[in-house]
Amino acid sequence: MGRPKEFDVDDALQTALRVFWKKGFEGASLTDLTEAMGITRPSLYATYGNKEQLFVKALDRFRQTCLGFIPAALAQPTARQVVEGILYGYADAQTSKGEPPGSLGTNGALVCSEASDPVKLALIRRREQDEADLAERLRRACDEGDLPPGTDPVDLASYLMTIVHGMSVQAASGADRERLYGVVRTALRAIPA
Repeated sequence: MGRPKEFDVDDALQTALRVFWKKGFEGASLTDLTEAMGITRPSLYATYGNKEQLFVKALDRFRQTCLGFIPAALAQPTARQVVEGILYGYADAQTSKGEPPGSLGTNGALVCSEASDPVKLALIRRREQDEADLAERLRRACDEGDLPPGTDPVDLASYLMTIVHGMSVQAASGADRERLYGVVRTALRAIPA
């Protein structure tokens, strides 16, 4: 019979999330991860799989915790409220006190080599899904007459997610929450009334 785990699996995953968020996928070494998590390499492999699998688990945790505002934003009654909820939610998440600036999805993908293609693909799939979910909600707003005729929900969702990812880069480069709020206010002026 195997020995019981001597660490909290969820706490260690949360710690790995922060290491990846701060250093990116390739920038986070196995030594960085195991030292921060307080576990050995064999424990990491036995519990989480390889580094890539650990990153994907950390990315899922990030989406559940730090991006938990998205479902509530998509459920808002008007397109304007949806967009405000998405943009302000991301600005808050990207400048959260006590967390690395920016977004795990953006920070984790920067400077990835070809060897990290599976990680890049996982990040791309999640970004595409977020954009598709937003486009679907905006399509509903178009159908309900909440957005003017001729509004392309796919283009609008792409525009908004481009703003979100740009804000992440800005936050990782030192922009504070108020600076990102200024970006949000400017982006909101471009939303069709």
